[in-house]
Amino acid sequence: QVQLVESGGGLVQAGGSLRLSCAASGRIDRFDAMGWYRQGPEKQREMVARITSGGSTMYGNSVRGRFTISRDNAKNTVFLQMNSLKPEDTAVYLCNADEDEEGYWGQGIQVTVSS
Repeated sequence: QVQLVESGGGLVQAGGSLRLSCAASGRIDRFDAMGWYRQGPEKQREMVARITSGGSTMYGNSVRGRFTISRDNAKNTVFLQMNSLKPEDTAVYLCNADEDEEGYWGQGIQVTVSS
């Protein structure tokens, strides 16, 4: 059973920064890719950032240039550095891991950006 636990969320003013962490219960190099998604109030879930086992990254259009995803295989953790935060970044952020045909999700963590 794969467990993903997010941390690092909270309340921040517009223009500020937060760093989210996603700690996995096992080795993350087993996953084809890991990523972050978010779901804002009355919005559909959207992809924020993903990183493959080979280190390739991709970002959603709304966060490109502001957010950076990274991974530390030794710590079995994926990070999301969020800079220049905007009120529209307010959402529940969820960690995701894909392995073959299986997808795993964390419970999510709230990020609130005040104007």
